[in-house]
Amino acid sequence: MKRLAWATVLVLVGCGGGGEGAARGGGEGGGETQATGPRGEATLHAMVKFEGTPPANPVIDMADEPDCVAKFEGTPMDPKVVVSAGNLANVFVYVKGGLPAGATYSAPSTPVVVDQDGCLYKPRVLGAMAGQPIELRNSDPTAHNIKAVPTENRPFNISQPRAGMTTTRTFNTPEVMVPLECNVHGWMNAYIGVMGHPFFGTTGPDGTVAIQGLPAGTYEVEAWHEVFGTQTMTVEVPATGMVHAPFTFSATS
Repeated sequence: MKRLAWATVLVLVGCGGGGEGAARGGGEGGGETQATGPRGEATLHAMVKFEGTPPANPVIDMADEPDCVAKFEGTPMDPKVVVSAGNLANVFVYVKGGLPAGATYSAPSTPVVVDQDGCLYKPRVLGAMAGQPIELRNSDPTAHNIKAVPTENRPFNISQPRAGMTTTRTFNTPEVMVPLECNVHGWMNAYIGVMGHPFFGTTGPDGTVAIQGLPAGTYEVEAWHEVFGTQTMTVEVPATGMVHAPFTFSATS
């Protein structure tokens, strides 16, 4: 993966959230995170753009899965690259460095959810804290298996042969990213960013995500995409207000 060096991004201080991304930031499990590490009152607002013509997504042959085909509008496609009005979705943005040494954060007990729906993992890219429950669901009337292939955590491979089945797993070690696969449907992929803190999120269709509660400081922030790799920048976070972190990917990233 390519890594681009960025200059320090300075501050636009203001009020308010970050559009659609605001609900996805600051730890996607939501709920009752109990921070033993420092928290603050600033918001990191990341905007991820795509420059140029995005590559075409592969067509999926679902001839053997009519129940899944019925959940698509048009031809089933593998949504590796999702661009809308120049905004890039499914980018995992997280604080990579700069938190105080020894800072620890308790994981929420509320699970994050990965659904198998239309023979796709939904969401495709998400985050969870180390130790946070991850609920794996099958919403399709067809058999799936969920194969996790981490490098730092314990792998697993479980079967869900019927609609309505759920299984809960956890990853206990921070790792970016943990891939999920399905051996029954080779096109099914998802990616989980496992973090030791709550300062992360995934961009939505508007290309934004708001990461709330950062204490004042200097941070290394990384944006990860499954096709285009990673970019990093340095961000100065004030005591209050909002910091804008603009990333731009392209087909040559």
